[in-house]
Amino acid sequence: MFKFFEEKFVPVAARIGNQRHLVAVRDGFLALMPLTIVGSLAVLFNNLPIKFYQTFMDSIWKDETWTQWGGNMWNATFGMMSIFLAITIAYNLAKSYDKDPLGAGVISLAAYMTFGTFGEGGISGLTSGTGGIFIAIIIALISTEIFTRLLGNPRMLIKMPDSVPPAVSKSFAALFPAIITIGLFALVRTVISNTADMPDIISSFYATVQAPFQSLTNSWSAGVIIALVPVFFWFFGVHGANIIEPFMQTINIDSVAANMKAVSSGLEAPYIITKPFFDAFVNMGGSGTSLALIVAMFLVARKNKQYMTVGKLSAAPGLFNINEPLLFGLPIILNPVLFIPFIITPVVVMSIAYFSMKFGLVPKTTIAVPWTTPPILNGILATQSWRGGVLSIVNLVVAFFIYLPFVAMAGRVQKEELILEEEHEEQVKKD
Repeated sequence: MFKFFEEKFVPVAARIGNQRHLVAVRDGFLALMPLTIVGSLAVLFNNLPIKFYQTFMDSIWKDETWTQWGGNMWNATFGMMSIFLAITIAYNLAKSYDKDPLGAGVISLAAYMTFGTFGEGGISGLTSGTGGIFIAIIIALISTEIFTRLLGNPRMLIKMPDSVPPAVSKSFAALFPAIITIGLFALVRTVISNTADMPDIISSFYATVQAPFQSLTNSWSAGVIIALVPVFFWFFGVHGANIIEPFMQTINIDSVAANMKAVSSGLEAPYIITKPFFDAFVNMGGSGTSLALIVAMFLVARKNKQYMTVGKLSAAPGLFNINEPLLFGLPIILNPVLFIPFIITPVVVMSIAYFSMKFGLVPKTTIAVPWTTPPILNGILATQSWRGGVLSIVNLVVAFFIYLPFVAMAGRVQKEELILEEEHEEQVKKD
């Protein structure tokens, strides 16, 4: 089975992980990570669940005017996410083609805005916020493909005299490609709006596609798949997190934003499956909940020099959810003994976290905490509750007991292999 996957399946998965459009989406979201963190901190500032804090702030600023500061920060981050994504995704895709990335980002934004809805005060509806993420991604990819291809066409080039500054020549070289690209999207918007009676395309798309899709991915079965994919590919040496990252980011930002909005309004957060959910309660120490594996190594493999050396080298990165030293040093990759706990553990701890939130034992995640935040602290911050920290501890303990017998077994297998190798070397010397 392992040979089949290694020869037939893994090469395809590796190509998917390096596919330029998926990489552009992933990097486009990653570029906005500081903004998601800033927006999350703003929500935390406004809704920190400490009675003394809320009373103290209300006593200084009457009528909750102090929340405007955090609200303004949220509007400038999550409230503009679709617009930012239209730029960053196009920028990274054009960069992969070695074409004008900034120009592609600007054209993508203009193409996206042809689908926007405008009122007397400016942008309205879901155009700027997280509700337009799906359309922003689609338009960013398509507009960049059109623009970059037209940009290299000599028939589209407006030649300027040598005395003209390079920046001006570059702008004129992009003029016709920009006109055609933006004009095409404006035409599509016009046709859809008039034939389908859909004046607000982004809001209609959100209601019919994006919101139902996010609800579908909010199930336990979806959580199982998301938990399995990264560790399955990692076992064969393929960066599983990179493969699933574009998908995770796509469902993540609007889900977190919806949870934030609900909690700010005193309502129950609607989404369980978010990226902070996996970072805080599943990927503790990295893919496979590998921090528990490190602890198990220290307890049952003390006499194994290789395990102890790798454990010491992996402990510090593992506290910040970086586990490449463990994956390649132990190794976990293509290790048939550790395959079972490496696959099972994320599913088990994900299920514990999922049902803990589903039944109201632990609050749902509302803060986009950096994925390098140490476990337990990550759980507290992501849920804005000490119960999130307790859940992280419970999951680590459960993961530890899952790994424990397999670590002991792997140590024995490795010891037997070393004995056989030594005996073979001695026999070779005698011969």
